[in-house]
Amino acid sequence: MAGFGKWIGGGLGWAFGGPIGALLGFSFGSMFDRGKEDEYHEEEYRRGGSHYHESGADDFAASLLILSAAVMKADGKVVKAELDYVKNFLQQQFGADRASDYILDLREIIKQDIPLRDVAHQIASFMDHSSRLQLYHYLWGIAMADGRIDNKEDELMKHLASYLRISKFDYESIRAMFVKSNDGAYKILEISSNATDDEVKKAYRKMAVKYHPDKVSHLGEEHRAAAEEKFKSVAEAYEQIKKQRGVK
Repeated sequence: MAGFGKWIGGGLGWAFGGPIGALLGFSFGSMFDRGKEDEYHEEEYRRGGSHYHESGADDFAASLLILSAAVMKADGKVVKAELDYVKNFLQQQFGADRASDYILDLREIIKQDIPLRDVAHQIASFMDHSSRLQLYHYLWGIAMADGRIDNKEDELMKHLASYLRISKFDYESIRAMFVKSNDGAYKILEISSNATDDEVKKAYRKMAVKYHPDKVSHLGEEHRAAAEEKFKSVAEAYEQIKKQRGVK
């Protein structure tokens, strides 16, 4: 079977899971071909990896890994800061053992050609809006892991928002949490700097509901905890605007 594992894995993945399944299947098959059966037992291989099951949380994890690889490759190179960011995030979210499995998957996925539009469209078709916003927020963390945003990364993130069916306002809101600007606090709340104090208050309440961690609680407690970062950014933006305006 040596040499054919990646093609069989990719074919089965595509048949049962679209472009996402194909990428994961191809990656598992590549590991099998290189003699890494000890990392993925034969039964796990046939199922596409035992740490992926049919649940929203595991769909999210698979989507996260594939889009992470796409963002990391956006500027033509994978830098240590990005890889460290992903490793730390996975360890915090899933624990050391599970994170180790995911890192092995990620290393294989990075080697593949990723059909970004197809993958993102598949994600948008099965993932709810709040989960997509959480996923997109995480990807911005990767893009900014080295403290700056490359033009190619910025362009990819803009396209990715469209592919994931994330609105222009949501795109600008999450981007403003990472790329600082003079009107960033207003962008986070999805309003203009000309908004009245009452409109600012209403916008804050609306965004606090949209980004509340409970919105992604169905993905598991680990993802709910990660969502606190978005929620905190909204609160900080509101406090910044109130301070600028002298509003109590």
